[in-house]
Amino acid sequence: MSSLTVRIDPHVHSEGSYDADDPVELILEQAAEIGLDAVVITDHDVIHESIRAAQLAPMYGLVGIPGVEVSTADGHLLALGIEELPPRQRPLDETAQWVRDHGGVAIVPHPFQRSRHGVRRKRLARYHDISGGDVFDAIETYNSWIFTGYKNRRARRFARKRDYPGVAGSDAHKVGYVGRAYTEIEIPDVSRASLTAAHILDAIRDGSTAVQGRRTPIPTSTKHYVGAAGRKSAYYAKQGALVSAILAKKGAIKSGYYAKVGALKSGYLAKRGALAGAQLLSRFSSR
Repeated sequence: MSSLTVRIDPHVHSEGSYDADDPVELILEQAAEIGLDAVVITDHDVIHESIRAAQLAPMYGLVGIPGVEVSTADGHLLALGIEELPPRQRPLDETAQWVRDHGGVAIVPHPFQRSRHGVRRKRLARYHDISGGDVFDAIETYNSWIFTGYKNRRARRFARKRDYPGVAGSDAHKVGYVGRAYTEIEIPDVSRASLTAAHILDAIRDGSTAVQGRRTPIPTSTKHYVGAAGRKSAYYAKQGALVSAILAKKGAIKSGYYAKVGALKSGYLAKRGALAGAQLLSRFSSR
């Protein structure tokens, strides 16, 4: 059996993050539409939406992989393949070890980008030296959410010099940017039908990765974003229709309830009035 080429965007944010607002259903739909095999929701310090996305992924023809972008004492860390939130604000190496102990993959995202809580070069090098190179599983050497390519080039040189696998991620905070950068993974002796999250995570650990983050031609980019905008409009239109239907149903139920209560109350008052009238009539008759 020949090797299988898998395309994954391991760094995407949903409405679970404080700085993003798209639902996971829309992100999964976009990932499937542009030909990805998996997308990992890595919200900031929360994991509930990522777990839900991993559960929904097979419905979109995708492999479900949960994850999170956790804040450590030294900067951000991507944790892929875990279903529990790692401890926050702990040293980077300690957090990475926690992730690995729980069966996950620890990836350093956007290193050296201080404005985005990237780990400083000196600290990353120190952790590498202390551990003998066995503290992280990979380094994000291409992050599409940047102004220039300088920090990506620095990350690529750092990873190559220290023999870390490189991955690429879009770091998308809006659905139209999903897959703008992605990681290609070669997995031998696996069919697409039998592909699992474990296969993908093992391949990242083994370094069977290739970074894809070249600039997209303008016509392709335009088609990509227009398609995403259309899917987003359709999604929210559908959600609006569902909400309207739910509210209409609630309104009808509520109206029926109050009509029933009103009828019961009217009957009760009529009954009381009839009883009161009968009592008065009885009093006059007895005089």
